[in-house]
Amino acid sequence: MEITERIVESYCRYVKHWFTLPNVRCPGQYEIDLLAIDTSGKRLQRYHVECGVSVSGGFSKLTAKPFSLNRLRTRLTQAGARRTFGYFLERKFGVSEVLGTLELYGFRPGNYEKVIVSWGWISEAADLAAQHQITLWDFRSIVREIAETFGPQRSYFTDDTLRTIHLFNKALKETR
Repeated sequence: MEITERIVESYCRYVKHWFTLPNVRCPGQYEIDLLAIDTSGKRLQRYHVECGVSVSGGFSKLTAKPFSLNRLRTRLTQAGARRTFGYFLERKFGVSEVLGTLELYGFRPGNYEKVIVSWGWISEAADLAAQHQITLWDFRSIVREIAETFGPQRSYFTDDTLRTIHLFNKALKETR
């Protein structure tokens, strides 16, 4: 599991208080980054969360450029292909292998929310996400919210990801 996925899982688990299941294997080399369930309401709210976080200048924001399977298969153009909205739509949310696995966990069309976590996005990608009823979360906001939620606490966190963000936040405040 990538660290960005761990951070998003910690956010869902400790800030939102959702049950989480990371790295769900699917047939055909596919994987669901995170399934999350909010049990606080009268009905279960289900979330299929996919992370695509990059801080590399040209590839940090989610784009609306057309997705190409050929670009995904070419090493030099892979990063750009993974930063397109179409990549998530086709390869993360739309393939039968993923949909079949979601079904095994009770995630059926219309009863769960799809979420893409990214280091920002262009407005055209946000428009596409709205058209396809996919929610966008900004990774930078997630990290900030974790730090703000747990920053003042002095408790010891056994979750390594949460502890790292807590220590980093504390270090930043003490060196200012």
